[in-house]
Amino acid sequence: MKFGGFLTPVRGLRSRRTVVVGAAIAIAVAVIGSTVAVADISATSPSPTPTADVTGAPTLTPAPLSTLASSPAPSTSPSASSSGSAAPAGMVAATTDGVWLPASEAELATRKPIAVMIDDLAAARPQSGLSMANIVYQAPAEGGIPRYMALFQTQAPAAIGPIRSARLYFVAWAEEWGAGYAHMWGAPNAMNRLAQDTGKYIYNIDGLRYGGMSGYMWRTAFRSAPHNLYTSYAKLETLTKRLGGTAPLTASEFTFEDALPGSARLVGGQIVVPYEHNDVVYNYDWTTNTYPRTVSSEGPEIDAATGQRIAPSNVILLYMSVGLLAGSPAALTKHRLDVQYVGHGSAMVFNNGQAIKAIWTKKSEYAQTLLTYASGPNKGQPVPMVRGQIFIQCVPTYVPARWTVGSTPAPEIGTQGS
Repeated sequence: MKFGGFLTPVRGLRSRRTVVVGAAIAIAVAVIGSTVAVADISATSPSPTPTADVTGAPTLTPAPLSTLASSPAPSTSPSASSSGSAAPAGMVAATTDGVWLPASEAELATRKPIAVMIDDLAAARPQSGLSMANIVYQAPAEGGIPRYMALFQTQAPAAIGPIRSARLYFVAWAEEWGAGYAHMWGAPNAMNRLAQDTGKYIYNIDGLRYGGMSGYMWRTAFRSAPHNLYTSYAKLETLTKRLGGTAPLTASEFTFEDALPGSARLVGGQIVVPYEHNDVVYNYDWTTNTYPRTVSSEGPEIDAATGQRIAPSNVILLYMSVGLLAGSPAALTKHRLDVQYVGHGSAMVFNNGQAIKAIWTKKSEYAQTLLTYASGPNKGQPVPMVRGQIFIQCVPTYVPARWTVGSTPAPEIGTQGS
């Protein structure tokens, strides 16, 4: 990826805000024909554990882009390393998140993934569909406002949204999975990439073409535009197949392992990613071996469509250089961002209550993003994921992400760059 020779750092974007903790009021969204009916439900959840007070956290120095050979497109042949444990009798593993499924549902395990761009402005919360996604990416967009891309394979939400516009780095991540890609227009470089692809790595589902009268997306009445565009998995699956996206996903860029027994897991631990307009907090839950999410003033993050708490089994922090996108007055006026998603950099992987230092590597535009151990006896080997939902956070190197890892008698405290 070309950056015009430099990245303009985006610093001083955020000011600290008090995180208001309280019960979340979710909006249950049910799809009826091409409209969305809304009912209020109260979802009372316990208050999150207070964020660890870590002061003087150093800023991570961006890892330089290495001179790396181009890599071929992701293989569609089965990967012997995609599963770190033998399959139970009559079960198959999903290629996105490694979850065991009955052999009778083998089609779901390799079903073509569908990625959806989802709004994360305060007016768009609570979002619909995130609890049913196999993988979720979150990264900042204009002004440091984060945005989601949810990847669906094994579950089919009846409501997904609100849908927002494409960004180049999200397009590149969706291409790694050969996914259908739903969005409402996008930044010029993202739209150019989608126009050039023509179904080779991704299937372009643009709301400007497939919204409205087409019936694949619809506007709700309970929110104002642009925070009211929704879709469903069934509609997107039909359209993706119509666009030629029928080949199964038979290999994963991750390796998977079964969860550690409770006796081998640590108790406690927290991850904090303080984006400009969304303080994201994960508090590790030993009993479920998941990381329930808390966001900004909304508190516990609840899926509006299901009423479920968002609680992934894996959290990945990818530290990347992020700056203002150069090249046109419009890009600067809109404060569009340039993200160093090709190359390599530091990463942290959290699962089973553990914190693992890792390296992310993406050798070329169309190569997969791989995670390997940064040190120790397994240095250079893939870091396995626990079977279950995966949340991937793109963390700009100027954002002071921090974490604590549970232990006895005192937790180990880490900061970005440690």
